[in-house]
Amino acid sequence: MTVIRVAHVGADYDVVVGDMVEALPRLEALANGQSLPIVSDRRVFALHGGSLDRLTLPEPILVPEGEAAKEWRNLAEIIDRLAALDVKRGTPIIAIGGGSVGDVAGLAASLFKRGCPIVHVPTTLLAQADSAIGGKTAIDAAGQKNLAGTFHHPLLVVADPAFLDTLDERQMRSGYAEVLKYGLISNPEFFDWCETNGTYLLAGDRQFHRLAIEHCIRAKARFVTVDPDDTKGTRALLNFGHTFGHAIEALAGHILLHGEAVAIGMALAFAFSVELGICPASDAERVCAHLKAVGLPIRPRVIEGAAIYRAMLSDKKAGPQGLTLILTEGIGRAVVAKAVDPDQLLGFLSRSA
Repeated sequence: MTVIRVAHVGADYDVVVGDMVEALPRLEALANGQSLPIVSDRRVFALHGGSLDRLTLPEPILVPEGEAAKEWRNLAEIIDRLAALDVKRGTPIIAIGGGSVGDVAGLAASLFKRGCPIVHVPTTLLAQADSAIGGKTAIDAAGQKNLAGTFHHPLLVVADPAFLDTLDERQMRSGYAEVLKYGLISNPEFFDWCETNGTYLLAGDRQFHRLAIEHCIRAKARFVTVDPDDTKGTRALLNFGHTFGHAIEALAGHILLHGEAVAIGMALAFAFSVELGICPASDAERVCAHLKAVGLPIRPRVIEGAAIYRAMLSDKKAGPQGLTLILTEGIGRAVVAKAVDPDQLLGFLSRSA
């Protein structure tokens, strides 16, 4: 069992990577004799809910699978169920599932009785390597991705790589896009590692799952520790590919998985950086070649560039001075680009879509 500490003002918690059985004593200590509420989706609960039987209430709070979980009505339903269960303030709520379950359960926990602790038990590669760490919670609203949310840092995260054995190939590839991101923003050696070992990871090798997960958690912990509430600009680098990707994901209407949209977004960020003259074309070609080699998309299909541009203008990171993008000066060298020229961006998207 590996324990990685995330420590900053307002939060100080462990991310435990290892067998769930070994982590149960930590969860039992947090429960302190109580039966805890659990939020999941039907499929994940059927597969993995039994691993928490001795800690949780008999009836789980179930939400729809995938991005469909992140709607107002599901948020309201979770809060209603917590009230009906007479959950006391301060009682930890367990979220077991992928990133969408973690997002909506974390938001509900932050709101219920002005805040209950949340414990994340991520079951996807994307959630174990990225979304379960850092305290961001959100639902989608008004046609925009993650429009309504809070920062609500977890009490504990337990990532058991064995849970990934139940993922299908598409979900694994989706999570792999977020793994790649950590090499692309700040660690070219990790991108080299992915080029060499990514196929083994995607084929289900638990050793490579664990190596990748632990690397990404440590990397994210460093970003979160120095910029926990995403206000200083450092943590913004974690959004690499996401401003493009969120717009494409929203326009696609859940046809694309989150990681697939992020993969397209990262490819577009490299291509736009090349067009701006700040990134070597060879780096962009290398990244696109690897994305294609592992079966991830690199271009938006049947979505007009002008529509992507309009959706990006509504991004929550856009400010009075215009749109902020995370671009790149090359593999491992992501940069924050403020007040991006709108005409140049629109022209690029019109040619790229």
